[in-house]
Amino acid sequence: MRHGKKHNHLGRKTAHRKAMLANMACSLIEHKRINTTVAKAKALRVFVEPLITKSKADTTHNRRIVFSYLRDKYAVTELFREISVKVADRPGGYIRIIKLGNRQGDNAPMAMVELVDYNELYNPKGAKAKKSTRRSRRGGSNKAETAQVEATSTEEKSEE
Repeated sequence: MRHGKKHNHLGRKTAHRKAMLANMACSLIEHKRINTTVAKAKALRVFVEPLITKSKADTTHNRRIVFSYLRDKYAVTELFREISVKVADRPGGYIRIIKLGNRQGDNAPMAMVELVDYNELYNPKGAKAKKSTRRSRRGGSNKAETAQVEATSTEEKSEE
């Protein structure tokens, strides 16, 4: 049984799994979008999102921590220069996983992993949709006042 196991081992030894996730993370940072299996995508999210959070504060210590995970100085530079600027105001959820269906050869469930702020279809020009609340007419007029205003405006029109 797998009680209390926090991460998916992906059928690999520790060194292989860490190297694979580091390579996938570097590819994601470089290309902003990659295709992989759903299980690897979910493992990659757990691996990359804390690194992106670290990149928001550009200190030598954070750069060294991120480099110890990624082991690619170009990916670290890209992460701290460009990606951290785009996600500066986002409180988390930097990665989107979109399921693509099953792979032709072995029927493995596939997914596309992408950085959320780099998809212009879902987020055109970086403009965020304003959240609407479901509160009743706050600060506005109620129905009786609206009806009274409409009645007085029609009376003024009829007098003219």
